[in-house]
Amino acid sequence: MALTDLMVRNAKPGNKQQKLFDERGLFLLVTPAGGKWWRLKYRFGGKEKSLSMGVYPDVGLKDARERRDAARKLLANGVDPGIERKVQKAAVIERAANSFEIVAREWYAKHAPGWAPGHGEKVIRRLERDVFPWIGARPIADVKAPELLTVLRRIEDRGVLETAHRALQNCGQVFRYAVATGRAERDPSGDLKGALPPWRTKNYASITDPAKVAEMLRAFDAFTGTFVVQCALRLAPLWFVRPGELRKARWAEFDLDRAEWRYKASKTRTEHLVPLAKQAVATLRELHGLTGQREYVFPGRDPKKPMSEAAVNAALRRMGFDTKTEITGHGFRAMARTILHEQLRFPGEVIEHQLAHSVPDALGTAYNRTRFIDDRTKMMQAWADYLDALRVKPQVLTV
Repeated sequence: MALTDLMVRNAKPGNKQQKLFDERGLFLLVTPAGGKWWRLKYRFGGKEKSLSMGVYPDVGLKDARERRDAARKLLANGVDPGIERKVQKAAVIERAANSFEIVAREWYAKHAPGWAPGHGEKVIRRLERDVFPWIGARPIADVKAPELLTVLRRIEDRGVLETAHRALQNCGQVFRYAVATGRAERDPSGDLKGALPPWRTKNYASITDPAKVAEMLRAFDAFTGTFVVQCALRLAPLWFVRPGELRKARWAEFDLDRAEWRYKASKTRTEHLVPLAKQAVATLRELHGLTGQREYVFPGRDPKKPMSEAAVNAALRRMGFDTKTEITGHGFRAMARTILHEQLRFPGEVIEHQLAHSVPDALGTAYNRTRFIDDRTKMMQAWADYLDALRVKPQVLTV
């Protein structure tokens, strides 16, 4: 006879375990301690087996029967429900082990060695502050687009839209890594295209008017700060490298006889070559007498370390330049790119290669440190000569 809710509720414990049978293999096991356990009795592969269906009263009679029916459907399809449960449990454990944070940190560990240290620190700090607290513990395969959008909205609501866009980009990279390594089926970040308000990259302040450039160069000549910083100011426009590359330049990277500076570009981590104009070599030889016995060309207050990140910008402000609206240490790159193309008529691809930018060509070559090297060498000397002439007669050098 099938069980009823009343029979299950009123079942009393005895001196021994009792089995109260329902239908189709389902029964209630009542222990002497008063516990009531649902069990399913079934046969698979010629062997009798038992499978737990839950504990009463958390699982009532109706729910126990539904679980029984689901198990019997598996049996009808040739699947052992006991083995299937173990597989599902293992899958749950595996998914929990592959949380978003675990996969993200694995992705970071794989890629960070190829990044500039500053960039890597920003990426992991962004994830730790804005992403991990909300979805870090979630199985990465279970994170859906709406959940990710909620995380990004929290960042946007702080008024840092740029950070929200960068967090979305980083999360997309993590999801794609999870897909590639078999921990997720798809990247949900692609579903959020257009979900955030657009954000435009702000350009670094830069001077591109030749007459104003001339004024700036004359101000550099009159700079009354340290000789190391003055040399950095004189060389920054000549080289137009990234500020971190300038301040971290090492003497071991220079061959003054060959007029070359070879180093690894901070953003792309690729080998880069800067042909040195005669003016740059002269400045370096002069500076070598002061710092040539040290590791860095531009040492800071601690002679074992490079000058600080703020040194060049602080010098610019000291000379009266607004580093937010006029010129910044990074702005020399835009200054050179603009004037070299518009005033000196050098081809864009030659300039971009000297800037260590990735410039795909018809042959698929993204970047080669020696590409256009003859043209770049001529360009760097022409640029130095132009700046020298501009310093003296700016009015005849504008078009």
